[in-house]
Amino acid sequence: MADGARSLRGGGSGSPASSPVLGGRGRAAAAAASGGGGSPPGHGFRRVTLTKPTFCHYCTDFIWGLAGYQCDVCNFMSHEKCLKNVKIPCSCIAPSLVRVPVAHCFGSPGHYKRKFCTVCRKSLESPAFRCEVCELHVHTDCVLFACSDCRQCHQDGHQDHNTYHHHWREGNLSSSARCEVCKKICGSSEVLSGMRCEWCGILAHAACYIIVTPECTFGRLRNMILPPSCVQLYSRNFSKLHCFRISENLQTESDEDDDVDGSIQGSAKEVQISTDSSKQTLKIFDGNDAVKRNQFRLISVPRIAKNEEVVEAALRAYYINDDQQEYELQTFMQQALLSDDIINRNNAAEDSNLGLVFRESVPEAWIIRAKPKDEEVIRIYPAWLKVGMAYVSLRVNKGSTTQTVIKEVLPLLGKQTECLQNFRLVEVLMGSKQVQRMVLDNQELILNRLKDIRKTSIRQMNQTRFYIVEDSKSAVRVNLFVGGLPPQLSSEEYTNILKDELAIKTNVVSMSHVYQAQGAVVLEISCFSEAERIYMLVKDTTVNDKPLNAVVIPEVVASKIPQNCCPLLVFVNPKSGGLKGRDLLYSFRKLLNPHQVFELTNGGPLPGFHTFSKVPSFRVLVCGGDGTVGWVLGALEEIRHKLVCSEPSVAILPLGTGNDLGRVLRWGAGYSGEDPYSILVSVDEADDVLMDRWTILLDAEEPTEGAENGIAEPEPPKIVQMNNYCGLGIDAELSLDFHHAREEEPGKFNSRFHNKGVYVKVGLQKISHTRNLHKDIKLQVDQHEVELPSIEGLIFINIPSWGSGADLWGSESDNRFEKPRIDDGLLEVVGVTGVVHMGQVQGGFRSGIRIAQGSYFRVTLLKPIPVQVDGEPWIQAPGQIIISAAGPKVHMLKKSKQKQKKTGSLRDMRGDNMSVSEGGR
Repeated sequence: MADGARSLRGGGSGSPASSPVLGGRGRAAAAAASGGGGSPPGHGFRRVTLTKPTFCHYCTDFIWGLAGYQCDVCNFMSHEKCLKNVKIPCSCIAPSLVRVPVAHCFGSPGHYKRKFCTVCRKSLESPAFRCEVCELHVHTDCVLFACSDCRQCHQDGHQDHNTYHHHWREGNLSSSARCEVCKKICGSSEVLSGMRCEWCGILAHAACYIIVTPECTFGRLRNMILPPSCVQLYSRNFSKLHCFRISENLQTESDEDDDVDGSIQGSAKEVQISTDSSKQTLKIFDGNDAVKRNQFRLISVPRIAKNEEVVEAALRAYYINDDQQEYELQTFMQQALLSDDIINRNNAAEDSNLGLVFRESVPEAWIIRAKPKDEEVIRIYPAWLKVGMAYVSLRVNKGSTTQTVIKEVLPLLGKQTECLQNFRLVEVLMGSKQVQRMVLDNQELILNRLKDIRKTSIRQMNQTRFYIVEDSKSAVRVNLFVGGLPPQLSSEEYTNILKDELAIKTNVVSMSHVYQAQGAVVLEISCFSEAERIYMLVKDTTVNDKPLNAVVIPEVVASKIPQNCCPLLVFVNPKSGGLKGRDLLYSFRKLLNPHQVFELTNGGPLPGFHTFSKVPSFRVLVCGGDGTVGWVLGALEEIRHKLVCSEPSVAILPLGTGNDLGRVLRWGAGYSGEDPYSILVSVDEADDVLMDRWTILLDAEEPTEGAENGIAEPEPPKIVQMNNYCGLGIDAELSLDFHHAREEEPGKFNSRFHNKGVYVKVGLQKISHTRNLHKDIKLQVDQHEVELPSIEGLIFINIPSWGSGADLWGSESDNRFEKPRIDDGLLEVVGVTGVVHMGQVQGGFRSGIRIAQGSYFRVTLLKPIPVQVDGEPWIQAPGQIIISAAGPKVHMLKKSKQKQKKTGSLRDMRGDNMSVSEGGR
């Protein structure tokens, strides 16, 4: 079994999560390399007695009877009849099958129901990690053994390709998921089974996915996905959370990537195996690093056991399938046990001298060590040289150095005419959280290096590779967005501020873009360490008592974007919609390229628009309330002149309380858990419409108390943008009371139902309130004075929805006014007589009092009046309010009236890139 597993490692792209860059050989070739297809890849199956209902991980059927076959390492369970068909590799050899290692993006541990660990295949009953980019779920004590096989979402300077292959991930599918090949159920809620491509989303059985055409065209969402080949990001010193702009206040990152206390979780999970009186539990460390961190694995062995049995159990605990004869156990005193030693915890009389050596008790903790070798065979991967082979094997001895290895490898790769000085040997540690690369010195002894790695960690040796790479002179270019700076300054002034606050080195840092109105700059940094230093320092820096923020920005190569591709730029406000925004962030990162999904609490909309500034055509999806939509539209208006696509269409996923604009554009009254995939399909099929936007100039005439020496100063004019409506009087007063209540107890305002309840409460408190608003203001429409009736509230509406869907204007025909439209260049002016009138409008029993319709308005305030624009309220001092059209109309996306496909039949939409089983679709 071990020999078959080791030969499989050379088989090429046989991993269920194989990287798209290498797809020449199929899984049939990998199976052939493992011994003709009849030998399960890397598994160590043994017959076990079943004591509870058990399902086969291959066919997902129930295992009848009392016997089944279980892998000693990864717990893969199978029928006897299914053994010869198992193609899923064991966790112990999975790292060796990854072609291009890509680290995962883990946040803080959480509870995930009905999910299974990818490493040990057991249910996630305790807190576990979830990758924010792919569908990988793993126990906290298994995370160190997970493959670095995440989706490759950008180019990092090492490879350049335009053809992508399916990126398969096993298990955690819906129990109703159906195979694209045979159309039968392939998902299961009982075991880890079934395969899913994490780009196009097609589903298949483990037996069926090997015949699917390897090329992936991204499925139904191909025109919305930003292809990874178009994105460049130099991210060597940054964690994956930083690269994908995942806020650390939502996902807490560990201080050290590999410093996960797996020993605690492991002991809680496995200590139960020691309840058998004939068994004993031992702590096993895999090297000096584990001892330093006190990270151990627990194994259960008989109280009388040979050393070979303990070594084999220790190797299985660390997911290593090497020959146990190559390893030995040592105590903390570095005393190696002989191969014929017997561990005896019973202190029973033995006809040997061991009872004298370990008379008290055998030490509970052991270190597993690799025995020294005079020579061994190593694998050299050609990395990104595109030579058409997975790796070459090379025998090294005590005299072999990095330079001699390069000299011997180049002829095997057909590079014998190349100069040795143009190549480097790179050691790559494929950790699940970080892929670390280190260039080896030309004179370094290879055997000594291998010995040092194994001494540090046997597990790390199993995750370490050697790549031969061409010594390219590509320039390092890290783009860092820095916001929170004072607005309206020159480039020189911004440079001086950054020099004073961050001590930037101008020889490696340049300012590529300046956004004066927003107080933000984009730094181009040619040194990894300087980029990391600036990024970390910005977090603790304030300028004029305002904290700075930094975002790592990818570079989109517009020339590589396919001609028919219109990528979707997604903005999500995670604080909207009862915190549903967090779940949407995760879903959209999985369905699209994570580099096109931006969290608005991390730098606002500007980093997203800057990233897409060179994209010739794109659309925008805003996930949030009406206030969030206004924020994004305002930022778009300010930066429009710097975008190649100056008028992108904007869709809305309503997460707020009122969501009036979302209602008008048919996106619904609010998000209630719909399938994010179907939402993206609806965005792709949406119709382009135009909408007016309005500029409101607030010019207070009465002076206010100044900050210096109590001198009275007039309040400076203020300009705000309006999309939905602007209210004066009782309407704004209720919004202001709600706003104050939310500021006092923000934690309670996390549901749409509670928010509306608070609106009702503050409304009832004002029910007897009287305000003669018509005596406190004057209205002029299109240069004509308008006499106001007796009202308490005056509302300017741009869309036919107000206060969570109410029709304030009404549907009755009126010869005095035109029929309102969102793109007619006109605003409708409506009055309400009080809270009771507003309640009647909300209930659909009445409409407002129609006052005027026009395109230019001047309101004169004779006393301080509550004002609200798109739900943002304040008290406005006496003066002038001027409302006029705001430049060009904005392009919005209106949900199509066409009958949408059922979300349950996702295979009909996701699987259209397959070349098999096309009939009957």
